[in-house]
Amino acid sequence: MDITSVTSYRPARAQRDLRLAAGETFLAGGTWLMSEPQPGTTGFVDLTTMDWPALELTEEGLRIGATCTIAHLVAWAEGRGEPGVPAAWAAASVIPDAANALLASFKIWNTATVGGNVCRSFAAGAMISLAVALDGTGEIWTLDGGVRTIAIADLVTGNGENSLAPGEVLRAIDLPARTLRSRVRLQKIALAEHGRSGAVVTGRVDDDGACTFAVTAATARPAVFRFAEVPDASTLAAVVHDAPGYYSDSLGSADWRRGVSVVLARRIRDELLRQERAA
Repeated sequence: MDITSVTSYRPARAQRDLRLAAGETFLAGGTWLMSEPQPGTTGFVDLTTMDWPALELTEEGLRIGATCTIAHLVAWAEGRGEPGVPAAWAAASVIPDAANALLASFKIWNTATVGGNVCRSFAAGAMISLAVALDGTGEIWTLDGGVRTIAIADLVTGNGENSLAPGEVLRAIDLPARTLRSRVRLQKIALAEHGRSGAVVTGRVDDDGACTFAVTAATARPAVFRFAEVPDASTLAAVVHDAPGYYSDSLGSADWRRGVSVVLARRIRDELLRQERAA
């Protein structure tokens, strides 16, 4: 779509360039921004010209630059990019699964950014599901030139809402090495075969046996549940059933989302236990 209200464009090269003038908004992939009229927007500030590295492997884990495209991240996870995936990072295999929970064509994957998906903060944001599953955190550049860090599970505050202050920028998403070494499973469901995810549930078991389940897409904001070990079926079903924020829209009722989330969580639990017994 042509955004006919836009009269200015400027590339950002340094953090000082990110201070927005009246009517300006940040542009990265632009897949949502260009999808509908933006009557209050008169200028774009391009984040892609910051030249942030798409992916960085550090001692702490994986740093995903906010302007990294979904296609780039998936290619890396599938062994088609550099740097290579460390052999111990078994959880990288969940990245393509998360990307496939996004209702988008390959053309969108090649343009849409990981950071943009997180910052738009739709309940069904696939990169939100991924980051929450792996205890991802976001590095936020603040208006005063500082930096703050927040869990992605806490950054998203509602369906299409987040805790970013006007003018703040998500610089990167960090996935810790300890969760990248874990066993992770993701399951999703939609009312239509190729429809937007109505519920996404993830389950993870860390090296120390601690277990984390998360519900996204079905709830307005991520719901995360932590256990010392894989919980028994009734305990898991109860906490998932009672998660706050199940909502209704044209793609599913709250009761349906609640019910299928319980089923998906049980399936993941059973699979995690089967893997544990087979190890």
